[in-house]
Amino acid sequence: MLKAKVLTVFPEMFPGFLGYSLTGKALEEQKWQLEAVNIRDYAFDRHKSVDDTPCGGGAGMIMRPDVLGRAIEATRTKGRIIYMSPKGRPLTQKLVHELAAEEELMIICGRFEGIDERIIEAFNVEEISIGDYILTGGEQAAQILLDAVVRLLPGVLGNEASLEDESFENYLLEYPQYTRPITWNDRDVPEVLLSGHHQKISQWRRQQAEIATKERRPDLFKKYLDSKNS
Repeated sequence: MLKAKVLTVFPEMFPGFLGYSLTGKALEEQKWQLEAVNIRDYAFDRHKSVDDTPCGGGAGMIMRPDVLGRAIEATRTKGRIIYMSPKGRPLTQKLVHELAAEEELMIICGRFEGIDERIIEAFNVEEISIGDYILTGGEQAAQILLDAVVRLLPGVLGNEASLEDESFENYLLEYPQYTRPITWNDRDVPEVLLSGHHQKISQWRRQQAEIATKERRPDLFKKYLDSKNS
């Protein structure tokens, strides 16, 4: 069972959307655990200050290493420590699989202009980015990371086979999906999907996934070809 610990100045933001749908049900059934730690609880002054001005000048505020370090030391047990940062390693499905295999994760949610670099050095913190854009804080990014991880845990999705055909598994985007009615707005479901011929359906889906990936994500398609030739 995954135990996720999130360090934040806004613990009330959790579980957020993680409390709904499959992740919320899995949380209720204790297939994973979530603890939101308030970093302000480890401040040294009566104002619960967690930030200060950047050394060398500049705009914004930086999260203090003494306060954040104290929070980490007081609540950490084991496992990887992650900092949600636009400077970090891109979050990919391969990395999500890695994280889903962990027993415990600690996620630091930055605010202001970020955290003191010495925290990253002292605690061997991994920086992970969910994309090339800036958010107001790391809480939203942490929830996205956890959503991606939790759905891979045993028993969360129910149909484990459905994971195999999803986008980014095996470097391919997912093939087009259809349901009833068979005809809608003069558009028909492809005949092969109504044939009952499982091998032909499987071949069609793979071809469609390859076409979509080649057109939309040539970078992924190259990795797909490399994996086939390796």
